[in-house]
Amino acid sequence: MLSPNSTTQSLAQHARAIFREHFGNDATHVAVAPGRVNLIGEHIDYCDGFVLPFAIERMVVIAAAPNGSSEARVATAFDPEGAVFSVTEDQKIADPKWSNYLRGVVQGFRNRGIAVPGFDAFIVSSLPGGAGLSSSAALECAVATLLESLTGVKLETREKALLAQKAEHDFAGVPCGIMDQFASAFGKDGQLVLIDCRSTDVELVPFTDPSLTILVSNTKVSHELSDGGYAARRRSTEDGLAAIGKSSWRDVSPEDLESASSAMSEVTFRRSRHVVGEITRTMGAVDALKQGSFSKLGQLMYESHNSLRDDFEVSCPELDHLVATASEIGTAGGVIGARMTGGGFGGSTVTLCETAKAEAIAAALVKSYEATFGFAPEIFSSRPAEGARIIED
Repeated sequence: MLSPNSTTQSLAQHARAIFREHFGNDATHVAVAPGRVNLIGEHIDYCDGFVLPFAIERMVVIAAAPNGSSEARVATAFDPEGAVFSVTEDQKIADPKWSNYLRGVVQGFRNRGIAVPGFDAFIVSSLPGGAGLSSSAALECAVATLLESLTGVKLETREKALLAQKAEHDFAGVPCGIMDQFASAFGKDGQLVLIDCRSTDVELVPFTDPSLTILVSNTKVSHELSDGGYAARRRSTEDGLAAIGKSSWRDVSPEDLESASSAMSEVTFRRSRHVVGEITRTMGAVDALKQGSFSKLGQLMYESHNSLRDDFEVSCPELDHLVATASEIGTAGGVIGARMTGGGFGGSTVTLCETAKAEAIAAALVKSYEATFGFAPEIFSSRPAEGARIIED
């Protein structure tokens, strides 16, 4: 019932083979960067919060070779015609839209005075698009890692992640926080990535117990909200902090929030309540992990989902159904906790469960979801995986 994961090496071999078929020569560089899921800490990476994502075993792979010109010629499995653009000129937003992620990363290198040679590249991915698994951040980090290899200039991991984030801001128009790119860049096998979004410090938190598994359930839906969704909620958090009169959400207590409630709209108050609560829940989850208190971790995951559903209002019926079904299966059936992950309005959930019962849990989730919505979610399991890197022959 769980969908299979392609291994990194098999994806790299596939990318090399398609590159050879498409460009007529062999790739000399293969870069890979994973997507991510967030165990807890949602919509607070742009609020100076703490987040706890990990890199997953689904990824973007780019096979490439220098082409001796001043142009990048890049094709993908979904757009074989691809994009062609100069790498010796300042980049501008252009069609096809997906190429802007690459253009933004190239511009980041140019801004640092790093000359990018012309190259050919073919992109493949095992990340489902629109699943809230940060396929865009994976693409940006894979491109940045490829350019490191092509130029011979190795960036510090934090700098590379921030370069990728700026590419998304400037060339995709998405005012994202640092979580997605940091998770893809800093990921390590068997480690969750605790990110302090105020200091940008990273701490690796072990997740090595083989009796535990994380199921990722892709709803296969994406709902557009008339209010602009992500940007509107980010504005609400800015309005809430301004009403409280402090410079950072990290300095805001529940009492501070209550005291300032009369200066906020009801919606801004609820958005703000989510931020304050989610920062506390995330650090509680880290403590629970370190103490091996997985029942406490599961409780915090459910509380996080409820807050995202009721206060931040970024859930949807499909996400709620998967979390409710997991809760109904409960600890007797091997489920420890569940919540939506990612920006919301669709995308995916994460379910922490017993490894021995993961197949049965996935089957139950699929059966209930399909009976309700008429189509099946895609469910796969993942352990924390290695971050962006070059794959050698």
